[in-house]
Amino acid sequence: MAKRSEIRAILADAQNRIGPGHAFDAAMCVLESPRLVRQLIECLWDEDEGVAGRAADALETVVTESPRIVARWKDALLGRLVEAGPIKLRWHLGLVVTGMKLTRPECRRVYGVLQGWLDHKSSIVKTCAMQGIAELTRQDPSLKDEALDLLRALGRSGTPAMRARGRILIEQLEKGTDLTWVRAKLQARNATRLLNWPDKRSPVRCHG
Repeated sequence: MAKRSEIRAILADAQNRIGPGHAFDAAMCVLESPRLVRQLIECLWDEDEGVAGRAADALETVVTESPRIVARWKDALLGRLVEAGPIKLRWHLGLVVTGMKLTRPECRRVYGVLQGWLDHKSSIVKTCAMQGIAELTRQDPSLKDEALDLLRALGRSGTPAMRARGRILIEQLEKGTDLTWVRAKLQARNATRLLNWPDKRSPVRCHG
């Protein structure tokens, strides 16, 4: 089990600000000991942008594997979403929040935030915002027509990554396909890592 300061120490160990560092290891510590989620969430406000971004990265894994662990922190996460500035924090936190159970008013609130991110200079922030907007239609179907119009416009004028993601999302929305496919893909990716964690490639351990 991680000690009180260990989650931040894990997240601070990285070669650069944008890199993933040991975000996955921090996520595994929380999945093994859910009470540590408070430490992880507190890191979203860390003055070190790299720590905050990797905290959001780790939290995305936690939400994908076990959303109930994060459920009680929804209000805090919604508030942080509105304030989020750093690129890595935005792209992960947007997918954290849209992976949680939201009310329709909350969906509208998040939709507005993500729509604003579509003017961001970062292509990956904009692409993840598109993904989040599409996912919100699962919980609030009244957003579907508006989301489709927006995705079609972005599919014509966005970056290559945005156009490619837009085509996939539009096809899925028009077919009425459940967009949890992207979450399933992440779960499949993590499954192999879960089987191998901890392993000799990672210097991070959560001790009992």
